[in-house]
Amino acid sequence: MTSEVATLAGGCFWCLEAVYLDLRGVTKVKSGYAGGHVANPTYEQVCGKQTGHAEVVQVTFDPSVISYGDLLDVFFTIHDPTTKDRQGNDIGPQYRSAIFTHSTEQAQVARERLAAAQAHWDDPIVTELQPLDKFWPAENYHDNYFARNPQNPYCAVVVAPKVSKARKLFVEKLARP
Repeated sequence: MTSEVATLAGGCFWCLEAVYLDLRGVTKVKSGYAGGHVANPTYEQVCGKQTGHAEVVQVTFDPSVISYGDLLDVFFTIHDPTTKDRQGNDIGPQYRSAIFTHSTEQAQVARERLAAAQAHWDDPIVTELQPLDKFWPAENYHDNYFARNPQNPYCAVVVAPKVSKARKLFVEKLARP
């Protein structure tokens, strides 16, 4: 199997991870940090808004099962790409919308999907588009956070509705419909 990697920032990484883990063709999702200026940042540092990093997920996927473009279509549906440094009540640069590309081909697809997604939003999309410089893995306790903590108030109020929305909109792409 050939695999590719997508690196995406759309607010809290727990939300993105939970949605992408449900998709057929996704083999791994790792939460982490990208787009900042501090080496090996911690969650506390990133939340302190001084490192410049966004919370991201790295999605490893089989492009013969799900395309990079399909991953981006999901991305533009499960978060609000029109709010700068914010997703709902989560405010700060770590919650910005960004696509960190791994190749010129990904950058081209990202530009196309961003333009197509704009038709679904009244306000301009502010998603940053830039080549990935460095991905820093998040602490292991973030792995499978939603699956391990479904009763956590944040998970119940913020993550669960996004997962539910994605399952309804992308039922044909689910690993287990």
